[in-house]
Amino acid sequence: MLNVLTAAGADKGNFVDVAVPAWGWPMLLALIVGALIVDLLVFHRKAHVIGVREAAVESAIWISLGLLFAGVVAWMFSGQGQGAEAAVEYLSGYLIEKSLSVDNVFVWAMIFSHFKVPREYQHRTLFWGIFGALVLRFVFILVGVEVIERFQFLLLIFGVFLVYTGVKIFTASDEDGNPSEMRTMKLFKRFVPSVEEYDGQKMFTRVNGRRLATPLLSVLVVIEVSDVIFAVDSVPAVLAVSREQFIVFASNAFAILGLRALYFLLADMRERFAYMPHTISLLLVYVGVKMLIATWYHIPVAVSLGVIVTVLTTGILASVNKDRRQKRAAANTDAR
Repeated sequence: MLNVLTAAGADKGNFVDVAVPAWGWPMLLALIVGALIVDLLVFHRKAHVIGVREAAVESAIWISLGLLFAGVVAWMFSGQGQGAEAAVEYLSGYLIEKSLSVDNVFVWAMIFSHFKVPREYQHRTLFWGIFGALVLRFVFILVGVEVIERFQFLLLIFGVFLVYTGVKIFTASDEDGNPSEMRTMKLFKRFVPSVEEYDGQKMFTRVNGRRLATPLLSVLVVIEVSDVIFAVDSVPAVLAVSREQFIVFASNAFAILGLRALYFLLADMRERFAYMPHTISLLLVYVGVKMLIATWYHIPVAVSLGVIVTVLTTGILASVNKDRRQKRAAANTDAR
């Protein structure tokens, strides 16, 4: 396992091929754990409703940390002559994961709304959801890189899957599913004794001496299942721009860490980002095509970073402009 963590393998192709320092993984994991502890025990020790202003400040802090870590990556591998290239791969992976996570935020909003979770209890639920997501991504990334390096033909399968998913998102309707009808939830309710009432932020409560699950545990299960589904898209997408496990996991981790703040900032603004599904669709199609043609032609990671930034910027600006036009049209209608 140590060899797996300190080197991503001999066959890196056109990606950076670096040796992670012995202190690299402990440093990264310590930063992640430290950030989670500070967030939980300092800023969100008491349950409270998180407003837009607080969410905006926290989002800015998390995004700043994620972008600043690109400098750490560049410094770590500068002695091996690949610092700049490693930083570009990290930034590409970070932006891909961050953009794909926007859909995850809206799914969380639907889940919380369906289960009628009080807003003051949502942060604690998302904290454990993020913790579980980090563990799952760690496993997925280690396995994914090793499998791709051993079985190169899987690049074609991943590529086709990402293109298919991108097209499906582009043509999908806005109808939401019913979380209670998920097979996972039916199994959970069948085998886990539960109550229907919330007991603060607790996942378990005691009723007549019996230890029973509260609805928050049900919500957490649904959130974890949704992250597994999203990871099936996002992990292969990031592997299209890097094959170094350290870089891929770091980009995923820092993008995921800021999702709770992003949720409280964007959860009620879905209609303002009308073109984000199209943006996510284009990104998935692009990275899918990049994987499909990798055997014959490697698109430089710097070019991929430029494409990602351009697509994201265009999607956000187009969404903002559409929202402004709709508000202006509504105001003109009211004025009449």
